[in-house]
Amino acid sequence: MAQNFRSNSQLPSDMSTAISRTAKPSSEFYSLFSEEEVLGIIDALEFRREIPLKYSYKGRGAQIWNEFYLKYLIPTWYRTSNVEIELLKNNFKYLNANIQNGKKVNIVDVGAGNSYPVKKFIQRLNQLAKINKYIALDISDELLNLSRKNFKKWFPLVEFISSTIDIENSCVPKTLFQNKASLEIDDTAKIFFHLGVTIGNHQNRDEVFKNFRDSMGKNDFLVFTNEIGSNSRWDGNVRGGCKYHVEEIYGWVKNKIGIKSEDCELVRKYDLKTDSIIANIKLHHDYTINFNQMGIDKKIKISEGEEITIWRHHKHEMPALLQELERSGLQLLQYSTNKYKSHIMVICKVASN
Repeated sequence: MAQNFRSNSQLPSDMSTAISRTAKPSSEFYSLFSEEEVLGIIDALEFRREIPLKYSYKGRGAQIWNEFYLKYLIPTWYRTSNVEIELLKNNFKYLNANIQNGKKVNIVDVGAGNSYPVKKFIQRLNQLAKINKYIALDISDELLNLSRKNFKKWFPLVEFISSTIDIENSCVPKTLFQNKASLEIDDTAKIFFHLGVTIGNHQNRDEVFKNFRDSMGKNDFLVFTNEIGSNSRWDGNVRGGCKYHVEEIYGWVKNKIGIKSEDCELVRKYDLKTDSIIANIKLHHDYTINFNQMGIDKKIKISEGEEITIWRHHKHEMPALLQELERSGLQLLQYSTNKYKSHIMVICKVASN
């Protein structure tokens, strides 16, 4: 009987691949995100097969980013320079010269992170008594807390303001520029920073540039940095953020969404559609991701072999960048590159027309 039972009960050899797995986002996932953000993740998963990178800076993701920055990007005795810090140093004279005589300036740091990139720039402005206040903006409360801690240690006498914002979906609120006493809008000129390679990580760069334009006044500057070059010429070698940050995000996403490590792999490649280098989770089995908290009841089915984008980066080439700025109503004033011509700093203002 035992022998007949085993013989008659053998499963088809491909049965294991036909069984769909179910992933249930963790309780921490729902504690990190608002209902609106969860719905945004669901929408991106369903229609773009993507979990936008910006959400990975929440919770422990903030610590992951800060550790990556301190380990690989901050200047040390064996790594004497940082791209953003050097480019800001090289462009200080231009920005300082274009601040109106006798006037101060507000620094609006969008995607502030740990605020390290702007430290020396603000230090020089502060020595000239030209810094009015520093406004740190980020999608992550955890990073804003870190920014506040760092900034108040460095500049205890400079006013610090912070607020959460998703620049891909909204402008900078004008209420942040109100004077406390009169509640009137402060007309002090502003320098908007968007540093790192953050502009290259956005899914919708046009919308980001338009939101900056609509946040700016005629005397304001937008200063951003990014890598330059051809994305399609990527040699397949992973380095920097594409290696170290991506590996941490991969683990973070699997843990929060509930996908088992043995059911997927990390794939990095060039994506022609978006002209970007992307990092994806490739599934080895059919999966159903079940969102069932916050009054949300949504199941997303993803087939074996499909991929979910968790990281993206687009390098800019100057003709395309100029077109993006023009479409968004921004005017290029000046740009410069680092000594290796791998990164660019762009300074622009609202177009006069």
